[in-house]
Amino acid sequence: MLTLKDIKEHPQILEFIRQSELSVKALGYTEHGLRHSGLVSQRSQKIAKEVGLSERGAELAAIAGFCHDMGNFLGRSRHHYWGALLFHQIFSNQIRSSSSNGQIGFSAREIALIMQAISNHDKYNMKLTSPVSAVVVLADKSDVHRSRTEIRPSKKSKMDIHDRVNYATTKSEIKVDKIKKNITLSLKIDVQIVPIMEYFEIFTERMIYCRKAADYLGYKFNLIINNFKLL
Repeated sequence: MLTLKDIKEHPQILEFIRQSELSVKALGYTEHGLRHSGLVSQRSQKIAKEVGLSERGAELAAIAGFCHDMGNFLGRSRHHYWGALLFHQIFSNQIRSSSSNGQIGFSAREIALIMQAISNHDKYNMKLTSPVSAVVVLADKSDVHRSRTEIRPSKKSKMDIHDRVNYATTKSEIKVDKIKKNITLSLKIDVQIVPIMEYFEIFTERMIYCRKAADYLGYKFNLIINNFKLL
């Protein structure tokens, strides 16, 4: 069967992510390249394991996390749909039947779960129907960090609010508490760069996505900024 390692070495996927990063950068958005893809993949796999998905389920989440933004080079507004369709196009000839020995490709169910997770990660009318989709949402929307912008404080006049908030965030981690059934995003924000209120100006929608995803998994979503619990 295909693994996360195979996906990370696939030339088409790598080029789609590279081209997407160039497109997003040209539009003035924060980083959506291999750094973001790798981190979302890693977080997806970690969260999936911690909430009880199987090893294969966690790997599918990691694969979806790695590929979730690769459709951006075809258009920002529908990139989640483009990404899902591209994934199917690449692997449609490697879908194994239920009677196969499982040594090659993806099963039809696996490819459907990956496509669904990619297409759901950025939908305003997000409807979660699998844990794989839910963990990818949490992994993606929790990536707020200085490394996502190249602009420095010396160029504050050119920084939009997204750049400022990302640059001000010096630490970002997401943890799962299986006993208390909490999923907590903890951020450290330099308030000399932005007041915490600016975070909510642009990321309220992200936090709603995270809450919906946590709810689907049977968890409560918490947000802590500078050691102060806000949600």
